[in-house]
Amino acid sequence: QVQLAESGGGSVQAGGSLRLPCVASGYAYSHNCMGWFRQAQGKEREGVASIDSDGSTSYADSVKGRFTISQDTAKNTLYLQMNNLKPEDTAIYYCAATPRTGGQWWLLKVPAYSYWGQGTQVTVSS
Repeated sequence: QVQLAESGGGSVQAGGSLRLPCVASGYAYSHNCMGWFRQAQGKEREGVASIDSDGSTSYADSVKGRFTISQDTAKNTLYLQMNNLKPEDTAIYYCAATPRTGGQWWLLKVPAYSYWGQGTQVTVSS
């Protein structure tokens, strides 16, 4: 059974940084596409960043230049490094996995993913 577990959330001031890890288990991590999503209170879940099985990455326009997605396949761990955080980044952050690719545009969409973690809260104060 596929399991994804995020951690690393917390409260920071605007301009600060956080790194979110997501540990995966139960499947061949290196053969999957992975993504980070977020959901602010009262809003729909949105794609933040993705990494394809060939290592190519994509980002939402709102986080380009500030967030970096990466992975350590030896540790089955996906990361999201978030720098220069803004109050509008406040949300629950989720990692997700899928065994199927579909292009960079598709991998920022919720329906692309089969497996989801439980989420971790990130709060940015001004």
